[in-house]
Amino acid sequence: MNKLGNSKNYWQVSGERADLRRPRRPAQPVAVASKPQEIIIDLEDTAIIVVDMQNDFCTPGGWLDSIGVDTAPLLGPVGPLNALLPALRQAEVPVIWLNWGNREDRLNLPPSLLHVYNPDGQSNGIGAPMPGNGSRVLEKGSWGAALIEGLSCEQGDIHIDKFRMSGFWDTPLDSILRNLGIRTVLFAGVNLDQCVMHTLQDAACLGYDAVLLEDCCATSSPGYCTEAALYNIRQCYGFVADSASLLREMNSHTAG
Repeated sequence: MNKLGNSKNYWQVSGERADLRRPRRPAQPVAVASKPQEIIIDLEDTAIIVVDMQNDFCTPGGWLDSIGVDTAPLLGPVGPLNALLPALRQAEVPVIWLNWGNREDRLNLPPSLLHVYNPDGQSNGIGAPMPGNGSRVLEKGSWGAALIEGLSCEQGDIHIDKFRMSGFWDTPLDSILRNLGIRTVLFAGVNLDQCVMHTLQDAACLGYDAVLLEDCCATSSPGYCTEAALYNIRQCYGFVADSASLLREMNSHTAG
């Protein structure tokens, strides 16, 4: 018999038979301190989505830096993510890098979206070349769309291009999560109150259990935007936890 599918969702097939039974791997329950209450998640059906940790958002010389945004706070998630991601990979939790990576011709982007970043039609909006290095803003394959230095991808990580604030619109994100049997999604990245929040909201509306890892997120927006986002996530969409608590509990299970 041969496997047909992915590591979490596959059939066993031969020329004479197709065995449609899915694998049932042992649960990996972990209790995590969070708000509004403690949660228990099963790492076996959990994935982490890291949003927009890209040069155009986080790096000096990138797009936000060029328009006067202080990008230093957006590097805050690097340390917590570098501590957490190896442990999640060890537990076979899928790591998904969800980044802006627009088409060169921008044919799938409506004027309403382009206007947000180029309100006068003459600014350096999506797809415009950056002064200095010529990198086209958030265009797939450009320096600006690339993952920042200090975070590393590993073999087996999943990469998904997005084209909106939410990573679910016009992308295969939902199909990939469902095909992996994912029920719980951990959220990290930037900007907390924009792309992270919008993707988390859509995940909750689609029926996923949403958990924001606060110390793995950042934003360049004013502080009240963070407060509002955290309030709304706790109140309406899911849970707010931190990676240190999750990592501590994972390590205690491993040690035990």
